[in-house]
Amino acid sequence: MNRVYNFSAGPSVLPEAVLKRAQEEMLCYGDSGMSVMEMSHRSKVYESIINGAESLLREVMNIPDNYKVLFLQGGASSQFAMIPLNLMRKGKIDLVLTGQWAKKAKAEASRYGEVNVVASSEDKTFSYIPELDSSKFNPDADYFYICENNTIYGTKFHKLPETGNVPLISDLSSCILSEPIDVSKYGLIFAGAQKNMGPAGLTVVIVREDLLGYCKDFTPTMFKYSTHVENGSMFNTPPTYAIYICKLVLEWIKNDIGGLEKMKEINEKKAKMLYDFLDSSSMFKATVSPESRSLMNVPFVTGNEELDAKFVKEAAAAGLVNLKGHRSVGGMRASIYNAMPVEGVEKLIAFMADFEKNN
Repeated sequence: MNRVYNFSAGPSVLPEAVLKRAQEEMLCYGDSGMSVMEMSHRSKVYESIINGAESLLREVMNIPDNYKVLFLQGGASSQFAMIPLNLMRKGKIDLVLTGQWAKKAKAEASRYGEVNVVASSEDKTFSYIPELDSSKFNPDADYFYICENNTIYGTKFHKLPETGNVPLISDLSSCILSEPIDVSKYGLIFAGAQKNMGPAGLTVVIVREDLLGYCKDFTPTMFKYSTHVENGSMFNTPPTYAIYICKLVLEWIKNDIGGLEKMKEINEKKAKMLYDFLDSSSMFKATVSPESRSLMNVPFVTGNEELDAKFVKEAAAAGLVNLKGHRSVGGMRASIYNAMPVEGVEKLIAFMADFEKNN
C-alpha cells in the first residue's frame, strides 16, 4: 500500500524521515533494550529525551531564557481554562474573535471574569482578520488573547496587535514551527502538537516567568502552571511517546530542513502555488480575503455542494485524502503543514486542473 498525501487539519501528516526513524527505534531505543513507549518517565534515558526536546525547541524557536517550556496534556482546549485560572488577576481580558477556537476560549474565560471582544470577523463567517482599533484595547486588561492561525477558516494574523504592557497570549496550534517568530513579543504561547509538532496527546506551553505564581486559589493542582514548572513537566506521567516524536520532528526541522527560515520559504512556496491556482481557476475559489490568508490551511469551494462532494471523493480515490472542509464551513480545505511535501501540493493542483477540465 502506497502512502497517500494527507491534507488533514490534525492529527496530520508527519515527516516521513521522522516516521522511519521512529520505526527503526520502535523495538529498541538506543541501547535501552526497550521501546520509548515502555520506558519509565523517571529513567535517565527518558530524561535525556524530554530534556533534549526542550533544548531543541528553545534552539529552533530561539526562546529567551526567561520563558518556561512545558510539555502538558489535555489538548490546547485545556488551555482555554488554564490561562484564565493562572493569569486572570484583575478579572478582565481583551480578545479578538476570529473563529471557533477563539469563541471557545472566550466562553471559558467568561467563567472567571469579563471578556472584552475588541474585534470580530463573525459577520463574514470568520473569512478575514478584522482591523484592530487600539482605542478599544483595555490598558488594564490581564492579557490580550488571539488565535493566531485559524485552522477551520484558513485565516492568520500577519501582524501582531500592539498591546503595550498587556501580555499577548496566542494559540499557535496550527502554525507553530512554520516560520520564525519573536517569542519575546508574547506573554504565553500554546499549541496542540498534532499539526506541526508531532502526534496528538501533547500540548506545548511557552510562558514568561513573571506571569507565574498568581493562579486562583481554587485552581486544581494539575491546572497550575507552577505545578508543571516546579516538576519539569513530570508532576505526573507526561505523554512520553508524543514528546519523543516531537523531539524527532525538531531534529528534522533543524538538520534536514535547516531551521525555521528555510521552513518558512518552503511553506510560502507551497501556499503561493495553491493560492495562485485558486485565484486563476474558473471553478475553484479561495474563501479567505488575500491579506488574511494562512500558509497552513487553505479552504476553497466550487460554489456547488454536489460538485464539492464529488471532488472530495475523486481526490481520495487518487490518493489525496482528508480534503473535506470543516462541517461548520463546508467545501474543501487543504492543510499543508510543514510535513506536506511540495510534490503533494503539485499533485493536488494537477488533480484540481484535471477535475476542472472534466467537469
